[in-house]
Amino acid sequence: MQTLTPLLLALADLTAAEPRAAAQATADILRAAASKHRFAPAPRSVLDDAITAAALGANALPCAGLVAAGAVFLPWQASPAAALQPGHLAASKAVVTLVSPEGPIHAADLRFGLFYQAPGVYYPLHAHEAAETYTLLAGTAPWQAGETRRVLGPGDSIYHPPQMPHAMRAGPEGFLAMWRWSGDIGFDSYRMLPDPEGAGL
Repeated sequence: MQTLTPLLLALADLTAAEPRAAAQATADILRAAASKHRFAPAPRSVLDDAITAAALGANALPCAGLVAAGAVFLPWQASPAAALQPGHLAASKAVVTLVSPEGPIHAADLRFGLFYQAPGVYYPLHAHEAAETYTLLAGTAPWQAGETRRVLGPGDSIYHPPQMPHAMRAGPEGFLAMWRWSGDIGFDSYRMLPDPEGAGL
């Protein structure tokens, strides 16, 4: 068994920089878990090598290296919403859920974890009831949030209020991010949206 203490503390510090109550609550949960929660080795993902390469790339925050260092304890999986997404998309991205009602770190009304999207892959317009924040740890990504379009790089964050349409395309090195859900964190409201122009990304 092993802790992910340095990674959890680094993610807590980044999360605490977001000026929202749910972000502060998430940071507190991560800090409390950092010294006591232990993780068992996780099965390898087919995307593990690509995730590690992104985390150790030149275009990354220092804490991204902690993702690579803790890779053996991070259970990268398909998104719980994968069944609602195009098949090629589900095979080109992965998530680790660190905080949720189901664990491994328990919180009744929050979800928090890591996200990876492979180089060049486009995640089409979608929406859900949960309020969501992404913060990039490595790589770049052109992003749409409502009517806003911008390119995110390491350290940049973007917030999606409930039901805001959003989409993103991974840059040439892919991207690694942390994500947070609050509010209605169930998956029943998740839906793909018409996206004939690829959101212009």
